[in-house]
Amino acid sequence: MKDSTQDDTTPARVMDLLARMSLDQKLGQMLQPERLSVTPDDVRAHHFGSILSGGGSTPGENRPTDWVAMNDAYWAASMSDEEGRVPIPLLYGVDAIHGNANVLGATVFPHNIGLGAANDPDLLQRIAEATAKEILSTGVEWTFAPTLAVARDIRWGRTYESYSEDPALVASYAGRFVRGLQGDLGRDGVVACAKHWVGDGGTRDGFDQGETDIPERELVETHIAPYLPALAEGVLTVMASFNSWNGVKCHGHRYLLTDVLKAQLGFAGFVISDWDGVDYLDADYATAIAKAVNAGVDMLMVSVEWRACLEHLKRLVSDGTIPLTRIDDAVRRILLVKHRYGLFERPRPGKRYWSRHNVLGAPEHRAIAREAVRKSLVLLKNEGGVLPIDKGARILVAGRNADNRGHQCGGFTVAWQGASGNDFIHGGTSIWEGIREVAPQAELSVDGSAAEAGSHDVAIVVIGERPYAEGMGTCGGRRRRGRGQGRGGSTIG
Repeated sequence: MKDSTQDDTTPARVMDLLARMSLDQKLGQMLQPERLSVTPDDVRAHHFGSILSGGGSTPGENRPTDWVAMNDAYWAASMSDEEGRVPIPLLYGVDAIHGNANVLGATVFPHNIGLGAANDPDLLQRIAEATAKEILSTGVEWTFAPTLAVARDIRWGRTYESYSEDPALVASYAGRFVRGLQGDLGRDGVVACAKHWVGDGGTRDGFDQGETDIPERELVETHIAPYLPALAEGVLTVMASFNSWNGVKCHGHRYLLTDVLKAQLGFAGFVISDWDGVDYLDADYATAIAKAVNAGVDMLMVSVEWRACLEHLKRLVSDGTIPLTRIDDAVRRILLVKHRYGLFERPRPGKRYWSRHNVLGAPEHRAIAREAVRKSLVLLKNEGGVLPIDKGARILVAGRNADNRGHQCGGFTVAWQGASGNDFIHGGTSIWEGIREVAPQAELSVDGSAAEAGSHDVAIVVIGERPYAEGMGTCGGRRRRGRGQGRGGSTIG
């Protein structure tokens, strides 16, 4: 298996950094706060290893220049050598899971379930390569993708994040997508993150964050299998899953995180928690943190309560609840990933090749997206030669989703739960806009009230649903606290 983090120079460099770091700096490397809860001064003072944007959490006017300026400020703070601090550049993470769709004007690709219908691994790699460049144009280095869930129950609210119910198809995409994102880890690559480890698509009755109560053999053959190509391709990070396997939460599952992923499968990168994922391991926050770290979580994604998390971590180490060797192992893995990605050699975000580049929403990327749409469409039945429709026909286009780019794009587009309408989806084309462009006699009637047999030859009714993400779309399933809320429930984004 390809080692994702080591080369001949790595051990000496990383061990030198570890030897010079204080405990405070080591613990800071293990935290990833959300941008709205942390300033560059906080990064300088607490040595954070990473910052992330939750869904819909965007700087300024949400343009590449705003993102680059923000990341540049965080980077500069992380590289401060004040008071004997060891400069270590931070990683910035985003959910660019179907294009860098957080950013206005980015190319939005079909969601994974549609791409699975395309059955085209080469297309997936090209999508990942385009996405990587659009991420880099904002000064960001890390995306929480690909999602390698194998959705076994359509009621699961994250089904559209899964390529297929067939583990073989998901596996055929996994390595190619990682290769497209990371490349040779040079100028054109970003850090990939295989998620969610493991079994998130197999929960009973499709409950989000629920129980995957299956034998280990089934877990391996169905849900672990897609990770093997991603690991072989050298994916640098893996995200733990909210679900439980046979009664034990994956965020606190030492067997799955340490014994299987790290020891048996040889994963040498680092494991990151999901959004406040450690919180659910125990009602006592300190106990929850200890369970997660001792189980093998290396970096904690903490939306708001990072100060309390740091305090607990320091006490847990001082009283021996978390061994210092576990802290050193976690930090070593984080530094290895940063080294392997070449982060120490990269200039500040404002000086990087792709930063502010006009590659965001580039015509060649939109061409790939249109190809993906064509290949992912599923025609159920064409009775009586209805298709193709004559472009000169009098076409009535109806339905509230006919002219709604936001509903077409779904969740994780501009905002966590997606957007409604056309205002926030820049550069796309609604179904009505596409028809209007090629059919001059087409007419839009959202409620269908204009329908008259004598006035129209054919009607196209566009149905659909409002966009959603995660538990918000689970039929009868649990709904967890949203990505905009911390332990105390205060909204941050």
